[in-house]
Amino acid sequence: MPSVALRRAVRETVAGLPREFWWLWTSTLVNRLGAFVATFMALYLTLDRGYSASYAGLVASLHGLGGVVSSLAGGVMADRLGRRPTLLVAQGSTAAAVALLGFVQDPVAIAAVAFLVGMASNASRPAVQAMMADIVRPQDRVRAFSLNYWAINLGFAVSSMAAGFIAEVSYRAGFLIEAGMTAVCAVLVFVKLPESRPERIARSAGAPGGEVSLRTVVRDRRYMAVVGLSFLVALIFQQGSVGLPVAMGEAGFSPADYGTAIAVNGVLIVVLQIPVTRFIEHRDPRSLLTVSSLLAGYGFGLTAFAGSVGVFALTVCVWTLAEIVNAPTQTGLVVRLSPVHGRGRYQGMYTMSWSAAALIAPLLSGVVIDRFGARWLWGVCAVVGTAAAFGYGVLMRKLPDERTGEERVVEEGGGVVGERATEDRAAEERVPGVKDAGAVEAGGGAEALA
Repeated sequence: MPSVALRRAVRETVAGLPREFWWLWTSTLVNRLGAFVATFMALYLTLDRGYSASYAGLVASLHGLGGVVSSLAGGVMADRLGRRPTLLVAQGSTAAAVALLGFVQDPVAIAAVAFLVGMASNASRPAVQAMMADIVRPQDRVRAFSLNYWAINLGFAVSSMAAGFIAEVSYRAGFLIEAGMTAVCAVLVFVKLPESRPERIARSAGAPGGEVSLRTVVRDRRYMAVVGLSFLVALIFQQGSVGLPVAMGEAGFSPADYGTAIAVNGVLIVVLQIPVTRFIEHRDPRSLLTVSSLLAGYGFGLTAFAGSVGVFALTVCVWTLAEIVNAPTQTGLVVRLSPVHGRGRYQGMYTMSWSAAALIAPLLSGVVIDRFGARWLWGVCAVVGTAAAFGYGVLMRKLPDERTGEERVVEEGGGVVGERATEDRAAEERVPGVKDAGAVEAGGGAEALA
């Protein structure tokens, strides 16, 4: 029966993931359910406060700049202080900054606090991703990252709808509700999540495994090439919220038409993320990232031929499928290319590629549309997607084997030297306070929250 098959699919999707993962997943969902400010910030500044659209754009850029700055800082904190303290500091600071943003009125103060909100909110991302890598078995990581991405999109879909109703009552209430829900996330982290950062024990003289610094990350040429490819793909995906509404507006479509087309993105992610992940979970990431880059580039490229809302929605379907495949695969790849004790810094560098794309994409798309027209923007997306696909195909050879649990190590002076198997790694480090991620907990899954 279909219902029996559905229940089996759900059980297989959530089974085997440790209890700590589900508390982290719940924290992510609660955080995104309360993400109101990003949705109505421009309306708040222009309609409620009476500022110009240019000023609203400046505030949005400063918010994005704060995210770029904190990506690396959050990664360093996750490795040095630990995942749990970093999450507590980031989420507590976010709650305070968002609440303050609802009360400040001076334009300079609003811009400064928006920058702080961007810094605080983005600082938690490397710690979340590193903690998931710490507590989830290597063969389950793509599934875990996919479930987390699904929670992000489900929460954002709900919060986007709720934001409109809340804004009609009080913008300040939206700020305070988001601050309160972010504070709840901090409490969940404090009460339910133990520290997961791998601890070191004494190593024999001359053994590899030295400290990982940002210099180590930058010197890792293959990884930095992957970060560059991630930046290119992120530039493409950003056009869904940057270039697409401008292009549709210039073509005579209304904001409601854009809302109808872009809503397809959220609906498809919520509906398809889990079943698609079950299909791609153990497939070659090189092929998945190559295909998803092509789908993203040519999905947006097809927008050049769209002449109705239905065709625009069809193009959204194409690049949304690319997004569904790319997000968990790319995050899992970052873990595979990261030394165990440098996961925070490596995740921070990866997060920065997306933050930088969010900062640059509005400027890039605006210049291209103004000078050459929207069709050129969609052509550039196709070219960039093709280049990224070629890059993934060349770089992703001889990856560490996720199924055998091989991890990368570093020399004492920095610099990645290769991989070793989990059995060798287990003698050198352990994850404190977390059950063995390789053991399937009885009753694992969503019910483990009880």
